[in-house]
Amino acid sequence: MKDKIYGIFLITVMSVVAWHLAMVPAIKALSLSSLIMGILLGMIFANTLRSKVPASWEPGLKFCSKRMLRTGIILYGFRLTFQDVVEVGAAALVVDAIVVVGTICLGYWLGKLIGLDRDSTLLTSVGSAICGAAAVLGAEPIVKGEAHKTAVAVSTVVIFGTISMFLYPIAYRVGILDGLYAQQIGIYTGSTLHEVAHVVGAGNAMANDIIAPTALIVKMVRVILLVPVLLVMSWWLSKGAPMGGEKGKINVPWFAFIFLLMIGVNSVLQSMYGMEEWLADVRGIINVVSTFMLTMAMTALGADTSFAKFRQAGAKPFYLAGMIYVWLVVGGYLMAKFLVPLMR
Repeated sequence: MKDKIYGIFLITVMSVVAWHLAMVPAIKALSLSSLIMGILLGMIFANTLRSKVPASWEPGLKFCSKRMLRTGIILYGFRLTFQDVVEVGAAALVVDAIVVVGTICLGYWLGKLIGLDRDSTLLTSVGSAICGAAAVLGAEPIVKGEAHKTAVAVSTVVIFGTISMFLYPIAYRVGILDGLYAQQIGIYTGSTLHEVAHVVGAGNAMANDIIAPTALIVKMVRVILLVPVLLVMSWWLSKGAPMGGEKGKINVPWFAFIFLLMIGVNSVLQSMYGMEEWLADVRGIINVVSTFMLTMAMTALGADTSFAKFRQAGAKPFYLAGMIYVWLVVGGYLMAKFLVPLMR
């Protein structure tokens, strides 16, 4: 038990460092969250000092990458409300649904086409479809892939999401997005960028009072779709997948239901009169705790990811993420331009 605590303490210390690094102005300007800094620090540790850590500390590291992960995802639900779903309207909901389902299905087919293993394919596809690193972490207990595959999937969504965070504002300023009105641009941004941080960064860079809030709400609706996606994935994997899934008992993602319950609690509290100031304080505390738990999970995953494992994964996950990225950029634009006006 004492050695397990040592392992947890080690990850906690690295996570605190990652947390403070994410606050450095230069890093913050790139929207590199504490989750991303955590996995980077963990990977540095894995390739330098990991061999010096006693094997008896391993349960502590596993605790952070499993239990801490699920608790962080559950608390993440307190950032969302069902009122957000109503606010964005039917057009945004339809676009979000098409993006999520289309990205996962297309990603699975492309992964099979290029010969990528099932676990990496699903993790990369879900991360690209929903909310980047947080979605990869949410899918990890369902897919049950190796830690380095999770780290690779996170790396792909971070790379392409960061590219979009700079690309979209540039496209907006040079006139490439002039064919879309402000709400369409917001829907396009929120439904196609990978991380919540990327959406916030891109939306604010466009300096428009409609684009930024619309993009964020559309993005948060995508986050809510994580729950049905995990349920369908759990059922599908239990049936045996063509790419090597094993038949067996359905792995019910109970944490996804609790995640949904947290959204419901937040929705009810949000609608109650006179609780605005108190709720803002509580939400702020819960968000900090959630983010730190996810940072610990990312750090623990990074600590189990050596460069040798990256080489073992090869370039195929990045090829897959790149092809999915083209679909998001081009397909998302076409949906925002032609589908959204039809549903106004």
